[in-house]
Amino acid sequence: MADEHLTEKPGAEPQSTAPAIAAPPKDPRNAIIDALMELAGERNWEDITISDVASRANVSLAAFRDYYPSKGAVLAGFSRRIDHIVLEAAGSDEMADEPPKERLFDILMRRIDALAPYKLGLEAIFDWARRDPLAAASLNRVVVNSMRFMLEAAGIDSEGAVGAVKLQGLALAWARILRTWFQDDDPGLASTMAALDRELARGSSFVARAEDLNRLVSPLFTMARAVFERRPPRTAHHRSRHAESHDDRAAS
Repeated sequence: MADEHLTEKPGAEPQSTAPAIAAPPKDPRNAIIDALMELAGERNWEDITISDVASRANVSLAAFRDYYPSKGAVLAGFSRRIDHIVLEAAGSDEMADEPPKERLFDILMRRIDALAPYKLGLEAIFDWARRDPLAAASLNRVVVNSMRFMLEAAGIDSEGAVGAVKLQGLALAWARILRTWFQDDDPGLASTMAALDRELARGSSFVARAEDLNRLVSPLFTMARAVFERRPPRTAHHRSRHAESHDDRAAS
């Protein structure tokens, strides 16, 4: 009887006990982003290695390196992906007649909607940034770049000195808005919307003062630039005469 159990039937396919190997992802770039955001929601950022991310995304380290040089670069890629989602949705003319503040409010709420599936991971990443000043500076650059496109989508100028103030101010405000959102369990996001409205009102007032100051000091900068531009450059002839005078004094 034992021999009957050990003997395979003629023509039967041998059964493999090896675990199935997952196929590589069709979109490795986005698979790496998704893997990192999943891991960020499960453990401390400092404990996540590139190998962990590659394994979760089912890509090799070589493939990871082809797409991203670091975990921080993956975060930048995640931010660009969210930018793309928001900007595509903002391409319609639904709010073309609304004031800029209302358009920006709508765009930033769409951004929060796009971030919702990654809320747990984002909260962990922001906790890490609070512990690490260098990380905070790196994340700030990523956020500023994203806010540049959010302002553009709302029809708000972000160029020049005042534009730089707007961008940095909005990036800082966005961090405060996200802290409220992390604690907001209301499906209607009432606290988040109130915080966003409050931050935009405060920012509008500050930008208005910055624009007034810029209008006051711009003529002074223009005059100073004109004065320096009118000064004749020191020519080689002048430098040569100065050198000759110095030599004459030295000889005497």
